[in-house]
Amino acid sequence: MKTLLKNFLLGLLIQFIFFNSNYSQQKQKLAQSGFQFLSVVSDARAAAMAEAMTSLQFGSSSLFFNPAGMSDMQTFIDVSASANKWIADINHYTLSFAINPYNGNYGVIGFSIQSVDYGEFYGTRVNKAAPLGYEDIGIFKLSAIAVGLGYAKQLSDKFSVGGQIRWIRQDLGESIIPVINVGLDTTQKTVSNKLSPFIFDFGTQYRTGFKSLVFGMSVRNFSKEVKYAKEGFQAPLVFTLGISMNLLDLIGELPFNQSLYLSIDACHHRDHPEQIKIGIDYKLFNAFSLRGGYISNNFESGFTFGLGIARYGFAIDYAYTPFGVFDKVQRFTARFSF
Repeated sequence: MKTLLKNFLLGLLIQFIFFNSNYSQQKQKLAQSGFQFLSVVSDARAAAMAEAMTSLQFGSSSLFFNPAGMSDMQTFIDVSASANKWIADINHYTLSFAINPYNGNYGVIGFSIQSVDYGEFYGTRVNKAAPLGYEDIGIFKLSAIAVGLGYAKQLSDKFSVGGQIRWIRQDLGESIIPVINVGLDTTQKTVSNKLSPFIFDFGTQYRTGFKSLVFGMSVRNFSKEVKYAKEGFQAPLVFTLGISMNLLDLIGELPFNQSLYLSIDACHHRDHPEQIKIGIDYKLFNAFSLRGGYISNNFESGFTFGLGIARYGFAIDYAYTPFGVFDKVQRFTARFSF
């Protein structure tokens, strides 16, 4: 029964990818997407490893990469909170929470929140009657948030699946546009630029049985087409295949507790070229971590670096990313599990 269900889910996923690819080509919506805040990674461990997390078990934080990675959670509760000092003084925040009732026999349930603080903007509007040709409309703010509910389950000792549904709300403020009537009469109307669609994430992981070798696959940010005014767009859909392994498993007995995980993801994006993401995580005594990574086709931020400290169920992670002309990006994450 488990083998039949596994084959069914794999076949369903392959058909879904094939259908969505053909649909996109027919609709000629290639490279058009919105809600770009969903593509920004705030988790410090993931960012330090170049976001190559598809095949790794990552507790509640897996909801932002591959929900199936939540299925192997060994603790009853896992919580993570991240702050990301993004470019242009934009702040991204994420919060995830997962609970593992009945020791995983009925799966793992998770919740996620992703929000953005764009700061304040000084608004103006064209007014030909004003001395300078425009008038002030005061200070305004933009907002974006995504709230998700996820579930993951180990169908066997090797195969896991997971999914998440997220509600997005993005508010880009109001616009005043002209309405031209018959004759010379021209009026204006106010348009609210707010959208609140649902998006879906789905993923699988397969433990090969050879040492710690794991394969992963995920589909993230699948949504219907929406629009603010005329041009329609979708969320930044991405298909990812990943592989990871503790390379020190190939050596055998070691003098002390240490691990060296190599994780590689191949990503196909709707809105920009394909990427290869390579991440490394060296952990000593299951407490101290040094991390690094590289992202291809990412001109301003190819290399990533970071470190982490974990003890007694608490963990603090930090990531540093050189960002070309935008200087640097720093991320912090705090975790708690028991």
